[in-house]
Amino acid sequence: MAEDGNGTTAGETAPAVQDFMALPGRTEDRREPFYRSLADVVRILGLDVAHEPDPGDRRTWERHARAALREACRRGIDLPEEAFGALVEAGVRDPDPSFNRQFVEPAVNAFGHVRVQAALLGYLRTGTDPERAGAARAWYWSALPLRQPLVRAQDPDAAVRADPDDGPAVRAEWREAALREFVGNEDLDVRRCILPGLPLRKSAYPPELHDLVDAAVATARSHPDPYIRHRVEHQVGD
Repeated sequence: MAEDGNGTTAGETAPAVQDFMALPGRTEDRREPFYRSLADVVRILGLDVAHEPDPGDRRTWERHARAALREACRRGIDLPEEAFGALVEAGVRDPDPSFNRQFVEPAVNAFGHVRVQAALLGYLRTGTDPERAGAARAWYWSALPLRQPLVRAQDPDAAVRADPDDGPAVRAEWREAALREFVGNEDLDVRRCILPGLPLRKSAYPPELHDLVDAAVATARSHPDPYIRHRVEHQVGD
């Protein structure tokens, strides 16, 4: 069956896809930080590929590193604690929203949804603008069901360090932080990446945030970027 870059095959369930304009690429090239993060993943996981990219052919090294990670997850791998931060960071820094799932999914399977989502929330709150945009892209995959049973943490308690009961609270904190970031941060990549996952119905927020929802809708509707203007009309009232 046909397979995408994230390993999803035809007939498998993935997050719902609606008829929206394709998300534009980043406005700046952010591959250098991603290569550093990918090199950390290769080293920590002991993947069968060079630990550093060839300066003359980095894209080939990247393809080999991604393929090695997919194969390791398919065969089964026990991840050390150090792998958690490396995988999340690579998922945040990955410039390709079609492939960042490769890093988020094994982190979720080994360390748990809540722990991964809490880490992404940290990037959204305190990261650089490229990291905030990347965290929003990665968040899309952080609720995936556990489909990699052979990807485990070496420490059996690693997945429960973030209490699963904290999940609703972390997700509510994400919604509020994303709403505030969308309204207050004028960076184009940040706004483009936050908007697709941002609820724009007041029922998703406490009353004290309802004025901020109105501000987000007004900001999106009047924004000079056509993607943002197009997207908001599909989300208002959903």
